[in-house]
Amino acid sequence: QVQLVESGGGLVQAGGSLRLSCAASGRTLGNYVMGWFRQAPGKEREFIASIPWSGGFKNYADSVKGRFTISRDNAKGTVYLQINSLEPEDTAVYYCAGRLRGVSGWNYWGQGTQVTVSS
Repeated sequence: QVQLVESGGGLVQAGGSLRLSCAASGRTLGNYVMGWFRQAPGKEREFIASIPWSGGFKNYADSVKGRFTISRDNAKGTVYLQINSLEPEDTAVYYCAGRLRGVSGWNYWGQGTQVTVSS
């Protein structure tokens, strides 16, 4: 099992920045890919970005390229999502997720953290 706990959400004005954190624990994470998703009210959950724990290619959704940055700190067992130039449309619950490399389905999810952007 892999446990994921997000933090760092909150209320922020448009144009501001936030850094979300996802603390991961449980199994050896070296074979996992970590990702961030979000779900806005009335919309489906959407992929934002992913990063392998062991390093390598970072993948981003086209809609967030340039404003969102995913990173990891292996020593702390934490994955981050830096969000800059926040827009009201970024308001959503943000979820951290994990999957094994080579597997398409995301097996592990955090509880989510709310991000609200005021105009």
